[in-house]
Amino acid sequence: MGISKKMNEFATASSWIRKMFEEGAKLKKQFGAENVFDFSLGNPDVPPPPQFDTVLQKIAADNAAGVHSYMPNGGYPFVREAVAGQISAEQTMQVGGDDILMTCGAAGALNVVLKAILNPDEEIIILAPFFVEYKFYIDNQGGKSVVVPTNDDFSLDLAAIEGAITTKTKAIIINSPNNPTGQIYPEKDLQALGTMLSACQEKFGSTIFLLSDEPYRKIIFDDQQVPSIFQSYPNSIVVSSYSKDLSLPGERIGYIAVHPRITEKNALLAAMTLANRILGFVNAPALMQRVIAELQGVTVDTSIYARRRKTFCDILTAVGFAFTPPKGAFYIFPKTPISDDVQFVAHLQKYKILAVPGRGFGMPGYIRLAFCVDDDVIARSASAFKQAMDTLGEA
Repeated sequence: MGISKKMNEFATASSWIRKMFEEGAKLKKQFGAENVFDFSLGNPDVPPPPQFDTVLQKIAADNAAGVHSYMPNGGYPFVREAVAGQISAEQTMQVGGDDILMTCGAAGALNVVLKAILNPDEEIIILAPFFVEYKFYIDNQGGKSVVVPTNDDFSLDLAAIEGAITTKTKAIIINSPNNPTGQIYPEKDLQALGTMLSACQEKFGSTIFLLSDEPYRKIIFDDQQVPSIFQSYPNSIVVSSYSKDLSLPGERIGYIAVHPRITEKNALLAAMTLANRILGFVNAPALMQRVIAELQGVTVDTSIYARRRKTFCDILTAVGFAFTPPKGAFYIFPKTPISDDVQFVAHLQKYKILAVPGRGFGMPGYIRLAFCVDDDVIARSASAFKQAMDTLGEA
C-alpha cells in the first residue's frame, strides 16, 4: 500500500461525515437537490455580517509596500491586541496582546497547543460525544486520547473525569457550546472542574491544562451565556476561530488565548509560536488577520439559527424523537429509536434525509442533525421524518 497504514486507518475512522456527503451527492443527482434533506454537514450558510464586506474591500484595496510580507509567527501585534480586548470582555479578565497567537483556524490552534505541550504517550482527555478529529490531532503530536463519557444530558461527569486522570494526563479538551450536542457547560460545573484539576495537579505533581474549544461561543439561544474558563482555572487555554460567528470557515482564521497566569507562560508561548511555524502554518493568513481586527464583537445574525432550531425541534418532537434541545451551536443530537444508529441513518436515507450516525462522534445510538440549512429545507422535511418514523418497524 502506497499510503501509511495509520492514515488508511484514520480515513476509515473519520469516514462517516464524508460518507454522508457522498451519499447526499448521489441522492441529489438522482432526485434533485431540492428533494433531498441534507442535515449532514456543519457548514454555516448564514451570510457574513455586512460589515465584513465593507472591511474586506477596504483592506484588499491597500497596496502599500510590504502589505503581503511575513509578519511575526504569532501574528500582527495590532491584531493580537484587538483580539485581546475582545477576549478580556469574554473571560472577564484583563488579557494582553502577548497572551494571543493568531492561527489557521481552531484546528490549527489545537494542533499548535498540542505540539507545544505533549510528550510521547502523554494523555489528553476528551469527552464523548466529541468532534471526531480531536483524536487525530492528539495522535499528530504523539499523544494518546482518553475518552470519558458525559452525563445523559451531555453535561460534565466530574467523577468520571477525575477517575480518568493519571500521572500521564496532560490536558482535557472541552467544547462548549458543543458539537454535536449544543450543550453549554454551566459556570458551577466549570468551577468544580477547575477545583478538581487543581487538586489533581497537586496530587500528581504535574501540570494539567484545560483546553476550551470555542468556535460556537457566539451562537447561543434563549439568553444563554458561555462562562469564562479563565475565571475557573489558571492553567487554561482558549482556542477558537471566526468560522462560525462570522461565517468564514474557508478563510481559516483563528487564535489561541492563554490565561495571563498560566504556568510557565513565556516558555509555553515561545513553544506555541515555534509550533505555528514548524507545523507548516508559518503564520495565520495576513489578509484575514487585518480584516478580523476591525470586526471584534461583530457576529452573524444568530436569530436565523434560533428560528431554525425552534422549527426543527418542533418537527422532531412531533414525530417522537427524544433529545436535549441545544443551548448553542447549530446541531441537534437525538437518540435513535432503534439501537443501531447506522441502520437508522440508512433508514432515513430511504426518505432522502441525510444525518450522521452518533458513533462518528464516539456515541452510538444517536444521530447528528445540522440546522445550518435553509428554513425551507427544515420545514419540508417534516413529512419525510414522519414517514420514516411511521415505517420504522416495516421490513
